[in-house]
Amino acid sequence: MPTPIPGFSTSAAGAEAPLEMLSTCHERAGRQCATLKRLVPHLAANGTDEQARSAANNVMRYFDVSARDHHADEEQDLFPALLEAMAGSDAVCIREMTDALTKDHRVHEVMWQGLREVLVRVAAGELALLDAAQVEAFTTEYARHIEREESELLPMAARLLCDADLEKLARAMQARRGGPKS
Repeated sequence: MPTPIPGFSTSAAGAEAPLEMLSTCHERAGRQCATLKRLVPHLAANGTDEQARSAANNVMRYFDVSARDHHADEEQDLFPALLEAMAGSDAVCIREMTDALTKDHRVHEVMWQGLREVLVRVAAGELALLDAAQVEAFTTEYARHIEREESELLPMAARLLCDADLEKLARAMQARRGGPKS
């Protein structure tokens, strides 16, 4: 479970608290991964009933939109801000971490596309089954990634980023989601 960053409840965090909002996204990703796992036996037992179609649509909406925005928040705004905060000093550990997390995002995207193909069929009411091993690999990888971001990335960002950096991050996150532009 993500550890809330002091000062905000992750369940209510919005773009005014960008690090907390990123943590909230991790919670949501975890819930969607849990739904995906539950969908494997549900499809086998019940086919593409209304619950399965609804779950498939919800999981697709999260990973097609929210997860994509979350990756962009990190790669386009948070990671560069962290590297800039370390300008003039040894940023090797941050560079290694952000490069590894970015590579994880690409792996997640590839894994997601394989699952998404089945979910599109389920959402359309077609008889389709999710591969349990594929779901397990995806959800395990996602959980490992979230744990690293929660235990290393976000605490580091909370220590290193100044208020101006966080405000810039918040504006970018809001703009990405159709909110006020900076």
